[in-house]
Amino acid sequence: MGFSVQDIANSIGVEAVGDTTIVVEGVTEPALANAQQIALAMDPKYAGDISNGSARVAMLWQDANWQELGLEAALLPTRPRFALSGLSKLMDRGQGFQSGIHPTAIIDETAILADNVSVGALSIVGAGASIGANTVIGPQVYIGMNSRIGDECLLREGTKIGADVHIGDRFIAQQNVSVGGDGFSFVTPETSAVEEARGSLGGSVSAEGQAWARIHSLAGVEIGNDVELGSGTCVDRGTVKPTRIGNGVKADSLVQVGHNVTIGNHCLLCAQAGVAGSTILGDFVVLGGQSGVADNVTVGNGVIAGGGTKILSNVPAGRAVLGYPAVKMDSQVEIYKALRRLPRLMRDFDALKKSVFNGSKTK
Repeated sequence: MGFSVQDIANSIGVEAVGDTTIVVEGVTEPALANAQQIALAMDPKYAGDISNGSARVAMLWQDANWQELGLEAALLPTRPRFALSGLSKLMDRGQGFQSGIHPTAIIDETAILADNVSVGALSIVGAGASIGANTVIGPQVYIGMNSRIGDECLLREGTKIGADVHIGDRFIAQQNVSVGGDGFSFVTPETSAVEEARGSLGGSVSAEGQAWARIHSLAGVEIGNDVELGSGTCVDRGTVKPTRIGNGVKADSLVQVGHNVTIGNHCLLCAQAGVAGSTILGDFVVLGGQSGVADNVTVGNGVIAGGGTKILSNVPAGRAVLGYPAVKMDSQVEIYKALRRLPRLMRDFDALKKSVFNGSKTK
């Protein structure tokens, strides 16, 4: 698979200079690039490594002096990282899944498959399921009863889609994604110790335990267009209303979305983030790695939570938060600075206390 430099420039909308007829077949780091690969040196600090490889072509930065770097051609985007999005898509060879229906796949006779659907080895499409055109279902994938998958989707190996899940177009599920598992919802016959602790914030609770009764999940999951879920990510089905994920949401690996959650459009959920049940995230919310949101909380549009943040109460739109519990990011930085000063302050306090004590003894 090869592309001329000019074809690449036209495809991703960047400026091409030099011998734009050169054909390349891949991309890599500058020091590793051969004559058939584009060296990625999108920042001046990486340009020195070009001479350590054999690249004839590089993707650089706007106004870069590509000839001084010994190149025969270059791509000069105004926003290199964004240009890399288009370049990587163009060069992506995919996973090598075969087209058509594998003979070991099991397709229920009531399932509907649109044109050009691919179903891999040992995959199962359940009763009443519907698969959109040009969708690729990898090996060992399960799609449950009455679920709908849109057009041009990719379900990587091991993905599990439960019953009554409705997914839009261009959905991507990485390995071992689970959508539509039952929610983690349990209750006790009388008020539980957990409820007591939450209500009182007291230091002790009843030592008498109770058995947990399961609240069954009766609703499904609704996912919009252009959503991507990372490996091992889980989205629980709703209790009596669907769990909802808006358009353009991107979730990293090992993200947990609880039952009845509503996530707005174009949110970004980084690795190991967790959103507890019945919580609402607005549009364009970013949750940093290992951040968490408590149940029944509303997070406004455009909120950014730094890594490790724990959101325990509502957050207004447009706020950047950090810490446990979450506070304004600048406030958390001040708190952190104060904590670092505490040992010194305590030493000073102890010295002052001794001085006062010794002075009182001499009187």
